[in-house]
Amino acid sequence: MEASNSLFTATINSVSSNRIIYTPSTFARSSLIHLQETGTLQAIHPHKNERNGLSSCLFFIVLNGTGKLAYAGEVYELKTGDCVFIDCKKTYSHETGNSISIERIDAARCTEDLWSLQWCHFYGPNMGAIYHKYQERGGKPVFQTSQLNAYHDILDELYNIASSPDYVRDMRIHEKLSSLLILLMEDAWDADKRAETSSDTIDIQKVKEYLDANFKEKITLDGLASRFYISKYYLLELFKERYGVTVNAYLNQLRVTYIKQKLRFTDETVERIAEELHIEPTYLSRLFKKMERVSPSKFRKTWKGSGTASQREERNSETEEEKQKKLHNI
Repeated sequence: MEASNSLFTATINSVSSNRIIYTPSTFARSSLIHLQETGTLQAIHPHKNERNGLSSCLFFIVLNGTGKLAYAGEVYELKTGDCVFIDCKKTYSHETGNSISIERIDAARCTEDLWSLQWCHFYGPNMGAIYHKYQERGGKPVFQTSQLNAYHDILDELYNIASSPDYVRDMRIHEKLSSLLILLMEDAWDADKRAETSSDTIDIQKVKEYLDANFKEKITLDGLASRFYISKYYLLELFKERYGVTVNAYLNQLRVTYIKQKLRFTDETVERIAEELHIEPTYLSRLFKKMERVSPSKFRKTWKGSGTASQREERNSETEEEKQKKLHNI
């Protein structure tokens, strides 16, 4: 459904904006990362907005001017080029121009300091967990980025898609918002931490390469720490910062992937696969079911099915041979 132009431009009290207030489909709202609002605005008077309890995430870029953000008990001074990403379920406020003493400046200076923004509000069924992961990776509510043009491009594309009659636009919006989240996750690993640990990054890469090559062996955290001459606690911290998962979680991913390959493309038993991985069969089954939500035997049956026609004939033939052997043995 196309919207009238009145929905795209507005001058409301203190701002002039080009915005789209978007209503996603029921399917998009329940299943996709969906858009709620996007656009650009120019403040024309000092103002302050306070909100809380919104089922929304807000991302915006300060295009020009200055302002403030109050969020999660902190106050951030904002300037041109700053990016903001927050969970709007928490109380927050943002303002521009209110810190300026009107008595000591002229109108031109006031206009110069008032900000212009490019933003989007969006949400999805798993956004709470995604924002938590962003924070775990070191993501901040306010940050500077070397990828600013990429953020601009995504916001421009969101606006264009939302204002189009494209009948699959909710899917395209989901794709663009996913791209936005990928950029945010890339920027989440704090630049200061990267600089501080740059000398250790090679060691962590070597740890990952070792796990990739030796996941079938019996591996312990103490053993890894000893092999790479690093505190096991520091190893855990660096690995989680670099790859977003714990050492144990990464090792389990490698093992479960290997188990899946064996279940699908060989006839090896669970016991034999467990022996290859140097783990107990019962532990293998628990681990597999925890990660795949299905038992190894059910996974094998689902993916391998009953086989091809030639395989079925071969099995039938083998079965007949076994019957004949039994008859001769009587």
